Amino acid sequence: MNKSAEAFRTIGEVADELQIPKHVLRFWEGRFPQIRPMKRGGGRRYYRPEDMELLRGIRALLHAEGYTIRGVQKILREHGVEQVKAAAHRAAAAQAAMPAEPASRKRGRKPVAKAPAEQPGKAREETPVPANVQILSAIRELEIARAILLGQPLNAADGPDDLKKSRAGRS
Repeated sequence: MNKSAEAFRTIGEVADELQIPKHVLRFWEGRFPQIRPMKRGGGRRYYRPEDMELLRGIRALLHAEGYTIRGVQKILREHGVEQVKAAAHRAAAAQAAMPAEPASRKRGRKPVAKAPAEQPGKAREETPVPANVQILSAIRELEIARAILLGQPLNAADGPDDLKKSRAGRS
């Protein structure tokens, strides 16, 4: 049974709707004094529709737009609650514009990218250099720079062992 938009919601219902854990909502209450759910006997929280909008905005800023908690606090302090609520509307509009993901996709797994078909007339991109080759190349460049700084002669055919031999002979 769905509640109306004007109905108060429990922390469990809010957590389910926003897809965040309950302890995060309690944490946010401590960090954002603008979130003020009603508390009934026994400390049970009831969130008003205004609280829901604010929570959606905070979630959008933190999760979708990449703000930190301090960043959201600054927005609330300098621009007010309405600016944060507007972030929720922007996130909802962006979500509506995005195509829906297939239902078979599991959480945490990225879809496998398909290789693009080659089109005639377009040049192929170069294949990436393996990481170990990049590391060896970087080490060689560092050894050359070290030899230059120490005033040692350079030879393009020299390998790392040759540089070590020339340093050992200088004693």
